[in-house]
Amino acid sequence: MAKEKKEKETTAEAVEETVEETLTEASEESAEEAVPEVTEVVDKAEYTSLYDKYLRLVAEFDNFKKRTQKEKEEIYSIAKTDVVMSLLPVIDNFERAEKFSDDKNVEEGMALIKKQFNEFLKKIGIEEIEAEGKEFDPNLHNAVLHEDRDDLPENTVVEVLQKGYKLGDKVIRYAMVKVAN
Repeated sequence: MAKEKKEKETTAEAVEETVEETLTEASEESAEEAVPEVTEVVDKAEYTSLYDKYLRLVAEFDNFKKRTQKEKEEIYSIAKTDVVMSLLPVIDNFERAEKFSDDKNVEEGMALIKKQFNEFLKKIGIEEIEAEGKEFDPNLHNAVLHEDRDDLPENTVVEVLQKGYKLGDKVIRYAMVKVAN
């Protein structure tokens, strides 16, 4: 019985070796079939043409990446502007309430909220348009009132009725001002 067992083990080992050899040979043959030999020589004109196409494709892809990055930045800027535009009436009402408040504690609380909001605007790159005492600039200011004043030069902003804001060079909201004639 021990002899039969040894023969079975030897036979099993022989079968395993045969299977492994067959698989190895099959994988080597399929690898050779997968990579065909390059026997065709490409002429210089065809090579130049293919290389030119390759360079154009690389340049086109680079332009695509730059364009999409620029579009993302523009979308971010537009979204930021929309959010700030929605918040500006709230800060305007805080400023109006601050002027008419009789209670000192309420006035201080509103001043702190206003300060916090202004810091938030500065952090995201929104700047207040300086107007009072400056020369009227139609690119930044919206003149809603005119006042005859001899003590100020012509086209000088006398009073800011509503603050204006800008993001970089883009005006988010024009400053509503009173101008001296």
